[in-house]
Amino acid sequence: MQESQGLYPLKFIPILKERIWGGTWLQRLPGKGSRSKHIGESWELSGVTGDVSVVANGFLKGNDLNELVEVYMGDLVGDRVYERFGAEFPLLVKFIAAQDNLSIQVHPDDRLAAQRHNAYGKTEMWYVMEADADSRVIMGFNRPVDRETYRKAVAEKRLPDMLNVEEAKKGDVFFIPAGKVHALCKNIVVAEIQQTSDITYRIYDWDRTDASGKSREIHTEQAIDAIDYTQQTQHKVRYDSLAQTVELVKCPYFTTKLVRLRQPVEKDYQGIDSFVIFVCVAGHCMINAGDAVLPIAEGETVLLPAVLKNISLIPLKPSELLEIHID
Repeated sequence: MQESQGLYPLKFIPILKERIWGGTWLQRLPGKGSRSKHIGESWELSGVTGDVSVVANGFLKGNDLNELVEVYMGDLVGDRVYERFGAEFPLLVKFIAAQDNLSIQVHPDDRLAAQRHNAYGKTEMWYVMEADADSRVIMGFNRPVDRETYRKAVAEKRLPDMLNVEEAKKGDVFFIPAGKVHALCKNIVVAEIQQTSDITYRIYDWDRTDASGKSREIHTEQAIDAIDYTQQTQHKVRYDSLAQTVELVKCPYFTTKLVRLRQPVEKDYQGIDSFVIFVCVAGHCMINAGDAVLPIAEGETVLLPAVLKNISLIPLKPSELLEIHID
C-alpha cells in the first residue's frame, strides 16, 4: 500500500448476500449482477469480520477497508472516530431488497452485545427507496407487552397479533434503536445504515422452511433480555420533504441527512471530525474533490475520507444522496 499518495473518494466492491426472502431487484443496480434469484442484501461498506469491503477504484484498489483504517487512521475516519473505534470501521451500509417478508427480529444494545458476543450492539435506520402500494414494515408492539406476556405469546404462536404494522412509502424513514422489534415485509427496498454488527435475534419466521425443508433457528431466550417492551406510538421519522438538505436521524452512532441535488452544491466539512459516506438513493451526480472527480449513481456508495473537507456535488440529473457521518 502506498502511503505517499493522497486520499480520494473511495468506492468499494458490493458484497452480495443470498437470503431466503431475496429476489432479483438489486441486480439492476451498478455492480450487483448475479446469477442467483435470491439476492436480498448488498453490503456496500463493511468492516465486519469475514465481510470486509475491498476498494474498487484508484491506486488503493484491492485493499480492504480495515487495512486502510490501520494505515491512514484519523486521515481516513477522523481523529475522534479513530480514538473511539480504533482500526474497526464503525458503520455498516447496505441495500436490502425484500421479495418476501423478513423474519421478525431484534438486535441487542452495546451492553448486552459486549457481554454476550464481545461486539457492538446494532442500532440502525432505513430509508425506503422503493415500495408497492401495499408495502408494510413491522415496528414494535401494538399493545402493552412485558416479558411474561411476550413469552406466553411466543409459546402460543400469537406473536404476530401483537406486532405494530405500518405502511411504507418511497422516501419514508424509520429509526430502529437496539431493542426495537422490527421487520421489513415483502416488496420493499431500503438503504440501511447501522452500527458495525451482524448480531440478530430472530423471534418469528412465518413458519417457513428452506429448500431442504428445515426451519431457521429462532432465538427466543436470547431475545427476551434484548427487547425494549416500551410501547411507542411514533416510529416513522418526520422531516421536511422539500428542503435541499434535511437531517433525518441523529444518534450517538451516526448522523444521516438527505441531500437533494437540482444544481451544484458546495460542501464544507471543516466542522466535523469524521469521514462522510454518500449513498445515492436516486439519480446520478459527480463528486468533485479537487484533483479527484468520481461519479455516483443510484445504488452506489462512496466513502469520503476525513481529510477531504471541501467538495462539490454536481448533479447530472435530479439526484438524492444520503449523507452520513459520526458526530
